[in-house]
Amino acid sequence: MNWPQITSRQNQRLKDVAHLRERRQRKAHGRTVIDGARELLRALEAGVPIIEAFVCPERVRKDEARRAVELLGQLCKSIWSITPELYDQLAYGGRDDGVVAVAEPKGRSLAEFSLPPQPLVAVLEGVEKPGNVGAVLRSADAAGVTGLIVADSGTDLYNPNTIRASLGTVFSVPTFAASSAQALEWLVAHGLAIFAARLGAAKRYTEVDLTRPAAIVLGSEAEGLSQAWNRDEVVGVEIPMLGSADSLNVSVAAAVLFYEAVRQRGG
Repeated sequence: MNWPQITSRQNQRLKDVAHLRERRQRKAHGRTVIDGARELLRALEAGVPIIEAFVCPERVRKDEARRAVELLGQLCKSIWSITPELYDQLAYGGRDDGVVAVAEPKGRSLAEFSLPPQPLVAVLEGVEKPGNVGAVLRSADAAGVTGLIVADSGTDLYNPNTIRASLGTVFSVPTFAASSAQALEWLVAHGLAIFAARLGAAKRYTEVDLTRPAAIVLGSEAEGLSQAWNRDEVVGVEIPMLGSADSLNVSVAAAVLFYEAVRQRGG
């Protein structure tokens, strides 16, 4: 690990990484920050370009962290060694894997979304909290969802909080940003049955056929789905609420619906 060292808090590279915690900076530069070995491994395995990385050798103790650093050594040309004090300043949320990286993930358009014969697509509209987007991605990955369309989102896909909450599955689940109108048009054009989670819907989620090519659409907890989804092609489904709360966290609702599809499909 014979990398050049950074020892000063005033180093411009470290300042630039800190700036990428801000959405406008990520948007301006087309880059984001990846904290944690597991998340970084998934990005590397997905072929996400890593622009530079910062490694604290004293903190690289776990096998997963060692694998991430080893792979970085093969794929990244700009790696810097930093002290534990600088690592604590740079890393987010108490992460202690010893590695932080700057990545340049490429946005994907729906035109690039290639469907298998029996797809299950998720659509997430208007969700602002990056942790919720990440949690939905984690469930989508676990349930084998074909891909996620994030429609009219209040957050950017590669917010470091989204990356962390998804455990890096934002890089392994095909994920696309679009407007609600674009998403709906694309789903209809590809012949998917569209099921929208709604309070008071006529059908329960267990009463619809999720074995066919289908899309599951969820909105934010505060606003629900927009009027864009009030069309004949869209079937409302309800998850029964038997207590005093009138809604589930969107990531929990997503997991319920995704795994109903898994159940129906014999998974």
